[in-house]
Amino acid sequence: MRRKKKEKRELVLDAIYDSSLISKLTNHLMFSGKKSTAQKIIWGALEEIKKVKKTESPVEVLESAIKNVTPMVEIRPRRIGGATYQVPREVQPDRGFSLASRWLISAARAKKGKPMAKKLAEEILLATKNEGAAIKKKLDTHRMAEANRAFAHFAW
Repeated sequence: MRRKKKEKRELVLDAIYDSSLISKLTNHLMFSGKKSTAQKIIWGALEEIKKVKKTESPVEVLESAIKNVTPMVEIRPRRIGGATYQVPREVQPDRGFSLASRWLISAARAKKGKPMAKKLAEEILLATKNEGAAIKKKLDTHRMAEANRAFAHFAW
């Protein structure tokens, strides 16, 4: 019997930048329901980006960073006949955004000695240049999928 399809909820747009991307990123960054703290961090990071990249809008820079970090393939474990294979699969757009934002935020959190807004801004700027820890994570994922390409016929 099939499950009921999950309904997509309407997302409240960001108050300053009027962007659903920023509100999604805020929700990923938030700890313990502290949304105002997460918003301040993201808005601070976008202000830092605005200082560095004066010609581009910070939302466009963030979009390009997310696009660069989003993986095309990932590996999923699949158990077949007592053995577990790492099967490469294409990534759905929603899952790709979730992975990209998670990797950006975790890479920023891993840095030490600066406020979170500055660390997040640095990681976003590095991701626009295809550098940084989040891009490294994407490349590692692609490399793993390429190495396990022999098991792609198990994906169905």
